[in-house]
Amino acid sequence: MLELFGSGLISLWLDMAGVKVKPMEAFDTLAWQAGPGLVLAPDPNPARSNTIREYIKELQALKLIKSEQTEVQGIWMQSGPILMANHQGTKPLPAASLTKIATTLAALKHWGHDHKFETLISATGPIKNGVLEGHLVVKASGDPLFVWEEGITIGNMLSKMGIKRVNGNLIVVGKLAMNFQRNPQLAGQALKRTLNFATWHRPIASVYSRMPKGTPKPQIRITGKVEVLPEVTTSQTPLIRHYSLPMAQLINEMNVFSNNKMAEMLAESVGGASVVQSTAAKLARVPQSEIQLINGSGLGQENRISPRAATAMLMAIQRLAAPHNLTVADFFPTSGLDHRGTTYARRIPKNTAFKTGTLRDVSALAGVMPTKNRGLVWFAIINKGTYVPGFRAEQDKLLQKILKDLQVPATASTGVSPTSGKKAIPELGKANRNEILYKS
Repeated sequence: MLELFGSGLISLWLDMAGVKVKPMEAFDTLAWQAGPGLVLAPDPNPARSNTIREYIKELQALKLIKSEQTEVQGIWMQSGPILMANHQGTKPLPAASLTKIATTLAALKHWGHDHKFETLISATGPIKNGVLEGHLVVKASGDPLFVWEEGITIGNMLSKMGIKRVNGNLIVVGKLAMNFQRNPQLAGQALKRTLNFATWHRPIASVYSRMPKGTPKPQIRITGKVEVLPEVTTSQTPLIRHYSLPMAQLINEMNVFSNNKMAEMLAESVGGASVVQSTAAKLARVPQSEIQLINGSGLGQENRISPRAATAMLMAIQRLAAPHNLTVADFFPTSGLDHRGTTYARRIPKNTAFKTGTLRDVSALAGVMPTKNRGLVWFAIINKGTYVPGFRAEQDKLLQKILKDLQVPATASTGVSPTSGKKAIPELGKANRNEILYKS
C-alpha cells in the first residue's frame, strides 16, 4: 500500500502535471495544493489508529471525559495525501480560538500579507505660535494594533511640528480602535489622553517606561471634547499619515496572544463572520457545514469547526503564503522560536507552527509538525470536557508520541520555518511608520 500511494507515484503524477519536486517533497506539495479533499489512501501504518484509540482511552482513564463524550472529541492528521488519523474528523465541534485560523485565511485573501492600515491626522485650522486654531481630525481605517506606543509617537511628532495646544476638538472619523478599545468615542478619549503626558494614567506610563530610552513625552493639550463624525466637510491640512504593521505581523501578533479584539477587528475588515466563514470554506475546499462561525475570535460555543476543516485552512494559508516566500510559521506561534503568549508551558514538538483554542470546557490545538520520515504532518485536535489543563498535556504527549513514531524531527528546512529563520518581536511606536505631510 505504501509503495502504491507512496512518494514515487505521487512525484510521477506531479511531474506529468508540470510540477517539479523531489520525491520526499511530493506528499507536502499535494497536501497544501489540494487540501484534505485529496486523501488518496489511509495510513499504511495500522499502529497509528491504535495510537489514537489509546489517546481517547487515556482521556477516559484520567477522567477528563466520560465514555459518552468520545463523540465530541475530534482528531484529524494528514501527511500529504495520506490520512494518518481520523476520529470524528469531519464533525463541526466548538473550536474556540481555532476560529482565528479562519480569520487569518480570510484576512490574507482579502488584504494580502503586506497590507498596512492607514490613520490620517489632519488639522482644520492654522498652526500659530504653538496653537492649532481648529480641530485635530483622526481618520482611521481599522488598525487593530493602534496602541499606546503609536499614540505617544504621533504626539511627539505633532510636538515637533510646533503644536502645543489644540483650540478645538479631537474629531474621530472612521474605525478608530485605541489599545483594543473599539468604541470610537472611548478610543478617541484614550488617544486624547495619550497625546498629553500630564493626563496619563498608570497603563500608559507603564508602556512608556518600556519604550527606547530618551523617548520624549508628548505635550499636546486639546481644549475641546472628543467628537465622532461620519465625515469632516471643512478643509483640512494633512499632518501625519500613520501606517500599521504589515498584515503578516498583525496576524502573527493576533495568533501568538490569541487576541480576541484583534480577531474581531480583522474579521469586520473583510465583511464579518459570514464572509470569513464562506471565504475560509471555499479556500480550504471543505463543505460550508464544517465551518460555522458567529464571530472572528472564537468566543462562544456557536463557533464550530471540524478538525479536517482546521487542517485544510492551515494548508490554504500555506498556499497563499508560498508565492511570497512565507509559510504558516510567519502567521502562527512556532514552538522553539516564540516564547510569548499561548506558547507558555506547552511541550509541543520543536518547529511546529500551531494555534491553540480555549473555552471553559474546550481545548483545541491545530498546526503543522515537520518530521523526517513523513514530511509535514498537519493536525487538529479538539477536546471537550471539564479540565482544560489536562487536555493540553495529553495533546502535547500525543504529538510527541507521533513524532517519536516517525523518528526524529526534521530540520528547519522543511518549509514551515519563518521566512527570516526567527520570530522578531515587532517594535511598536516606531517613528518610521509615520509619514510627515505637514510643511511649515
